[in-house]
Amino acid sequence: MTNESSTSVMQAERPLYRRYVTLQSAFMKTLCVVFTLVILGILASISAYLITKGFRYLSWDIFTQVPIPPGIEGAPGGLMNALVGTCILIGLASIVGIPLGMLAGIYLSEYSARSWMSAPLRFIADVLTGVPSIVVGILGYELVVVPMGGFNGFAGACALAFIMIPIVARTTEEMLRLVPNSYRDASIALGATKARTILQVVLPAASGSIITGIMLAVARVAGETAPLLFTALGSRLLTLDPSHPFPSLTVQVFVYATGPYHDEQNLAWAGLLILIALVFVLNLSLRLTVYRLQRHRPAGM
Repeated sequence: MTNESSTSVMQAERPLYRRYVTLQSAFMKTLCVVFTLVILGILASISAYLITKGFRYLSWDIFTQVPIPPGIEGAPGGLMNALVGTCILIGLASIVGIPLGMLAGIYLSEYSARSWMSAPLRFIADVLTGVPSIVVGILGYELVVVPMGGFNGFAGACALAFIMIPIVARTTEEMLRLVPNSYRDASIALGATKARTILQVVLPAASGSIITGIMLAVARVAGETAPLLFTALGSRLLTLDPSHPFPSLTVQVFVYATGPYHDEQNLAWAGLLILIALVFVLNLSLRLTVYRLQRHRPAGM
């Protein structure tokens, strides 16, 4: 009798428990949807405000004219110097940061399996990835600006490259680890050296993923301001010589936005819209690259 009564009680409580689990699941799902909509609403409102505010002052002169000092006819001019300077700084930073980051990632993935340095190097790369950019700017000032005797574009490019290196290194390492070992074994079995196997087999197999990491690093440094304030400083002139104070879009927007002149503040809104569009295009390219990589990924990857 006791067993029969306990069984009947359990059968009676089972529907209640299922109903409780169902209600709990529905509540958590509703809570997630609500918070997602709140976040999307905040993001949409901020984006709409920036677009409407910046598009109002957007003109062709921004891309074709250099800044004009206040009080002179035609002021405040445009941001052509800042746009050109930003492209040059990103290019110089990529020339330094991408090869060094890829070489570090290749070493961590292919050569440091039995080395005691692998774990400390990965830890240092992870720490450097999260270092505040203003710290990088101060280091760039002390290590590059002071020895060179003044602010310059090379110091700004070095600071941006310093930010890029750990991102590219860790991404390259993780993507190379996804390449099956059978690729390496087959290449070595055919008589190829380890270096040739890496260059002609492993890297091509992971090229799409590595490009994704590179684009992610470029998108990260494209919006940095603090490192350039301590290194490149900025300039109102259109110059192609990085050995002097060098213009950049982020610094120009910062100076205009915090300045006292209303026309320059309006131009800062337009520059901010251009900067957001640049980062958006880079991130969109990143997403498209990931999508194509997933579609064309070989079997076993």
